[in-house]
Amino acid sequence: MKPLKIGVAGLGTVGAGVVKLLAAQKELIATRAGRPIMVTAVSARARGRDRGVKLDGLIWYDDAVALAHDPDVDVVVELIGGADGKAKALAEASIAAGKHFITANKALLAVHGAALARAAEANNVTIAYEAAVAGGIPVIKVLREGLVANKISRVAGILNGTCNYILTVMREEGRGFSDVLADAQKLGYAEADPSFDIDGVDAAHKLAILAGLAFGVRIDFESLHIEGIRRVSALDISFAQELGYRIKLLGIAEETEAGISLRVHPAMVPEQKPIATVDGVFNAVLLEGDYSGPVFLRGRGAGEGPTASAVVADLIDLARGICVPVWGMEESALEEARIVPMAELASAYFLRLMVVDQPGVLADVTAILRDHGISLESMLQHGRKPGEAVPIVLVTHETREAAVNAALAGIAALPAVLEPPALIRIEPQ
Repeated sequence: MKPLKIGVAGLGTVGAGVVKLLAAQKELIATRAGRPIMVTAVSARARGRDRGVKLDGLIWYDDAVALAHDPDVDVVVELIGGADGKAKALAEASIAAGKHFITANKALLAVHGAALARAAEANNVTIAYEAAVAGGIPVIKVLREGLVANKISRVAGILNGTCNYILTVMREEGRGFSDVLADAQKLGYAEADPSFDIDGVDAAHKLAILAGLAFGVRIDFESLHIEGIRRVSALDISFAQELGYRIKLLGIAEETEAGISLRVHPAMVPEQKPIATVDGVFNAVLLEGDYSGPVFLRGRGAGEGPTASAVVADLIDLARGICVPVWGMEESALEEARIVPMAELASAYFLRLMVVDQPGVLADVTAILRDHGISLESMLQHGRKPGEAVPIVLVTHETREAAVNAALAGIAALPAVLEPPALIRIEPQ
């Protein structure tokens, strides 16, 4: 049987992992794919670097785009990263050359996915991207194939292992954000520049892909509401535990009568819910189908093994001739997403204030909340420290985001309030 020949662009952790996996599981993969899958060409920036894999006999290209024009390459695997630059150029060149394209690049798909899908359909090739979202969790296959008969109403998940690790350690050890982030960098769980992770952008890229696939819409990435975890304090986590919640950075996409709500932000989740129990570097995704009901997926969201496993799963599909439309349907059938403004979100809220402990402060705060139509479910204040700074925690009933923001602006202006109030949304799931 004729082998499927692939070219791999990018030989970092994942790229080297793909080459290693294909060699280690050579016979098993050939049996399951119906034919051998072999690497014939590679591209990376530094030739002399030891990557722990044998590259003897492979054609090496300094320019990754050249892989698209190699007649001995059937499928291009892009593991470079980034929404633009070399990764985008390679995607466009591969598709134009009539080669199937596999990628782990969530930024590329979140920003340019619709245009690339149109090009792929025009050239009768497919784009496979199981590795782009949640590493070793087969959530793309579940949405595109397993739940294809369902109308999906909600996607929610822990989509970034770095943030989940930081929040887990903060909760378990009572340490502050900056301290835990520094340790995560030393352990290799966080990049030297962790902004994409801790500011929620990485999770947002993944959510945009899941939402487009789940709802059959074109997503404008700029329309997502994105918050990271920089402002989550050890104090917030402690109060959350006292109230029976755990704080997670969640990506949430919901289809409502008004449109689609797309948001990434820290959220309080009841501690007995499955997603609240997902700790460390693990990811999890909850899908709500009208016939399937809830489907919960949990696993490693990054790393050499899980991500390489997802890439090779896509390769085996292609070797078998399984080519699913990029977004689960023809690109022309996708609708433009109607995004619900964040101000219209209805939620319960955790509010933490740092105030000077003096008579009348709480009355002033509750008066402002009352004036904005916000009612309280509970309040926490530990002890008295007259004249000193103390935290007050307020938990609201469900209300509109716009009302909460307006109330917090008034509360922040009170002389006794010492710092901007902390706001964390409470998610029932």
